[in-house]
Amino acid sequence: MAKLKERARREEDDTAKKAAPSGESGIGGMRMTPWRRRAPLMPALIWVIVFTQIPMAMTLFYSTQRWNMMRPDQRGFAGFDNYAFILQDPQFRNALLNTVVLTVAAVVFSLLIGLGFALLLNRQFPGRGFARTLFITPFLVMPVAAALLWKYIMFDPVYGLLNVVLDPIFGQINWATSLPMTSIVIVVVWQWTPFFMLIQLAGLQSQDVEQHEAMQTDGAGKLAIFRFLTLPALRPYMELSVLLGTVFIVQTFDAIFMITQGGPGQSTTNVPFFVYLQAFRALDVGQAAAAAVIVVIATIIIAMIALRSMSQIFQVGEQR
Repeated sequence: MAKLKERARREEDDTAKKAAPSGESGIGGMRMTPWRRRAPLMPALIWVIVFTQIPMAMTLFYSTQRWNMMRPDQRGFAGFDNYAFILQDPQFRNALLNTVVLTVAAVVFSLLIGLGFALLLNRQFPGRGFARTLFITPFLVMPVAAALLWKYIMFDPVYGLLNVVLDPIFGQINWATSLPMTSIVIVVVWQWTPFFMLIQLAGLQSQDVEQHEAMQTDGAGKLAIFRFLTLPALRPYMELSVLLGTVFIVQTFDAIFMITQGGPGQSTTNVPFFVYLQAFRALDVGQAAAAAVIVVIATIIIAMIALRSMSQIFQVGEQR
C-alpha cells in the first residue's frame, strides 16, 4: 500500500513538472514570469532614461551653476541666481514676447487654413488622394531645407517668387529685413498647416453622415449645417490641434536661425534661439540651462493640457 502511494506521488510530481514551463516551476517561476514579460520593454525604458532623463537632470544641475566658459576659473554654485537673472533680463522678456506672438499667429493661421483644406479634402472629387498627398508635403520637408527654400526662392529681394508676383503692387520687399516676423510666421504656417489639416480631417471623417442628411432633409443650408453640427463636433479636434501645435511651434528654431538669425535687432529672437545665443554665443552654460528649464516647464504645462484634451476626445468617441 505504501509503495502504491509513493508511486502515485511521484506521478503527480512528474505531471506538475511537465505542466510547468522550463525554468518557471514553483514559486520561483511565478516570480520570474512578470520580469520575463517586462523584458522586451527594457530597451525602450533604458533608451528613454539615457536620452531624456539624464540630459534633463544635467540641465537642472547646470542651471544651478555659475559657469561661463569665457571665465572657467570662476565656476561655482549659483543656486537660483541664474533663474532670477534670466527672468529679469530684458532680452529674455523680448524673446518671450516674440515667442508668444509667433506661436499665436502661426497657430491661428494654421488652424484656419487647415480647416479650409480639411473641408475641401472631405469632399469627393477626382484625384482627392493625390491632392491630399500634395497638401501634406510641406509637413514632410525637413525644417532646415524648408527655411532655405523660403529664404532663397521665395523671400529673395531680387529673384524671389513673392517679389515677382507682388512687385507690380508693392514693389520689391526685403522680407527678412523689412518684415522679419511676418516672414517667420509665413514659413511656420506653411510647414504646420498640414498637421492641423490632418487632425481636423480626421474629425470631419468621424462625423455621422446621417445627421447631415437629416438636417438637409429638414431644409437646413450648408452654412447652418456647418455652424450648428459640423463645428461643434469638430471642436475637440480643433482644440487638440491647437494644443499640440502650440507645443511644437513654441520650439521653432530652424526658420529663425536660417532666415533672420534672430534679427534685425532681436525682432525675431524667440526663447529657443535665446537659449542658443546664451549657450553658443555668450558661452554662459548656467544661464542657458536656466532658460531651457523655464521653456521645458512651460512646454510640460501645455502638454498636460493637450493630454487632457486627448482624453476628452476618447471619451466622446466611447460615448458615440
